Amino acid sequence: MPGIDECLLEAMALPGARGAALVDWSSGLALGTAGESPVGDHETTAAETAELARAAAEYESFAQAEPPAGSGDAAPGLPVEDLIVTTRTGYHVLRFVETSFDSSVFLHVWLDRVEGNLALARHRLRALAEGLVLK
Repeated sequence: MPGIDECLLEAMALPGARGAALVDWSSGLALGTAGESPVGDHETTAAETAELARAAAEYESFAQAEPPAGSGDAAPGLPVEDLIVTTRTGYHVLRFVETSFDSSVFLHVWLDRVEGNLALARHRLRALAEGLVLK
């Protein structure tokens, strides 16, 4: 099971990865970073993406307490799995990390739009989030 640094290095191995971070969305602080930041400062990026993650995790429209009837999804945990923001030049994928404690952490990967593979990124981030060991 990888720790933070190993997890971020694996995220940076994704095709088109420009930057990666593990962010606490309750405080807006980066717990670890790798690669570039879209604005040249990882702490600013962490604070801005934390606002987006907090809104998705807390607003009732996105964070339904229970899955809709008949959906077949009864898995406990965070109601929001990931967020994707598409810009003219890239993709930002935020994947929430479930932990044994009350977690408010997500992985953020910034991908180049031409070289990045959004489907692969979502798949790999899910695996990384499930295997991440927060020390």
